[in-house]
Amino acid sequence: MAKVPTAVVAASGLIGGFGVARWTRKRQLGGVVLAAAGAAAAQQWRQQAGGRAAGALTAVYVAAFAGSHPLAKRVGAWPAVFGAAGAVALASWAVADRRG
Repeated sequence: MAKVPTAVVAASGLIGGFGVARWTRKRQLGGVVLAAAGAAAAQQWRQQAGGRAAGALTAVYVAAFAGSHPLAKRVGAWPAVFGAAGAVALASWAVADRRG
């Protein structure tokens, strides 16, 4: 079975977490989705690129999540989430997925 690229896992966590929080009106549930995808991506990052890279990519994931909030005030919620997800996906691909 083919492994899902970490870029897809991480971007899906950001998009899915926001979507779940928005549609269920339960921010905690969205947080569970965000955290689960982040943990899965971090585990794959560590396996594919090592501990330092996994730590850096995890920091990028968290920073993208946090940065999407003020960005949403300027461009709207969904564009901010898609922008953050795209940035994380690009970083993930460049550091971990491109190697495999």
